[in-house]
Amino acid sequence: MTLDLVIRGARVVSGSSVATCDIGVLGGRIATLGTGLTGDQVIDAAGLIAMPGGIDSHVHIAQPSGPGIEMADDFASATRAAACGGNTTVMPFCLPEGGQTLREAVAAYRAKANGQCLTDVSFHLIVTATDPVTLGQDLPALIAQGLTSFKVFMTYQGMRLSDAEILQVMDVARAHGALTMVHAENEDAIEFLRDKAERAGDIAPVHHARTRPIPVEREATHRATALAEITDVPVMIVHVSNGAALDEIRRARGRGVRVFAETCPQYITLTADDLDRAGFEGAKWVCSPPPRDTDEQVAIWAGLDQGAFDVFSSDHCPFRFADSAGKDAPGARAAFRNIPNGIPGVETRLPILFSEGVSKGRMSLTTFAALTATNHARIYGLEHKGAIAIGKDADIVLWDPRARRAITQAALHHGADYTPWEGFEVTGWPVRTILRGRTVMLDGAPVGPPEGRHIARACAAVTA
Repeated sequence: MTLDLVIRGARVVSGSSVATCDIGVLGGRIATLGTGLTGDQVIDAAGLIAMPGGIDSHVHIAQPSGPGIEMADDFASATRAAACGGNTTVMPFCLPEGGQTLREAVAAYRAKANGQCLTDVSFHLIVTATDPVTLGQDLPALIAQGLTSFKVFMTYQGMRLSDAEILQVMDVARAHGALTMVHAENEDAIEFLRDKAERAGDIAPVHHARTRPIPVEREATHRATALAEITDVPVMIVHVSNGAALDEIRRARGRGVRVFAETCPQYITLTADDLDRAGFEGAKWVCSPPPRDTDEQVAIWAGLDQGAFDVFSSDHCPFRFADSAGKDAPGARAAFRNIPNGIPGVETRLPILFSEGVSKGRMSLTTFAALTATNHARIYGLEHKGAIAIGKDADIVLWDPRARRAITQAALHHGADYTPWEGFEVTGWPVRTILRGRTVMLDGAPVGPPEGRHIARACAAVTA
């Protein structure tokens, strides 16, 4: 057998083991693992670590964001940044707009992505309506086409669903083998606190964090898991920011509820104090749920260490800071509620976790691979992704564990004009990203044409 590509001599993170060996690639798939392999192309990876290509299962790309507001990334810039950060697959959200049906929204979103992607992509749906067409026709049809996960919101006017509506959506998920993702924050409580803050003249960006306190997330997390228990469906609680919400997840699991949990880099490295800066500067860190404090960072790390979290995603949601179509939207300086929610992070997710986790001895290489790739593939039905194993797509990232650098906006590839981690020091950096056997990033620069594909998925995982 003549191999197309051999990656020689790396420390290969495969499943629960780490071993120095060669990886043989044929036809875009991993064909063999061994030693002394030869092929048409050979990459000398001595001294490097071979990881499964990162899967970021929570990103927002070219998503409608309200009148006059534009996300900073289209599919070209977002997947370029993803590849440069060690990712080979990203999973953005398709949101209907302007009266579209879900199926119309998916067709339009596919058109935005076609021919633009340096990595593979696979779409989640966002469900904001529970009419008969959505629940009885579109959702079942789209699940059958391989869009096997969808997100519901308990917050944001115009997007939130009531408990009764969430139960209806979960019932469709149960009937068709899909996974429901939940943004768990109590909108009524947030609105009460926002109105109170504004009456007191508290309008600066930091009050975004102060009006979304931990009980807002804790209560909604409890309610989301209870709704999943009632409908007997698996559920993913996304972007968990604190120990109290994680405790609600643990309690639900103890009752037999099938609950997956996700957290993000902002909840192990940033705090609400980042929003408390002079003038409008704190708007750069406005996201929901907001960063908490150092005690909650400890709680999140404990959850990562104990296996309470299944996946580590970025929740990449980029806006330009110095732009009236971005963070500095009309009315944003007059009231924090008008600041677009979200921060960029698809390119920095993996280096931050590698540095803070692996390099600092908090996390093994195999745990890192599980949290950033393998578990995403298992939970979301990406059958050929997420592991360096025979038969899987040759999605491989080579890491230099000794590389030390500070994160800077100037070196990143996203469409935003800032990074929340400017100057953040990391140890460990991806130096080569390989998608189905083809190099798409080398030494920090994107390589080659955008040949990423949209991946249809199997039914979502049914056990937590």
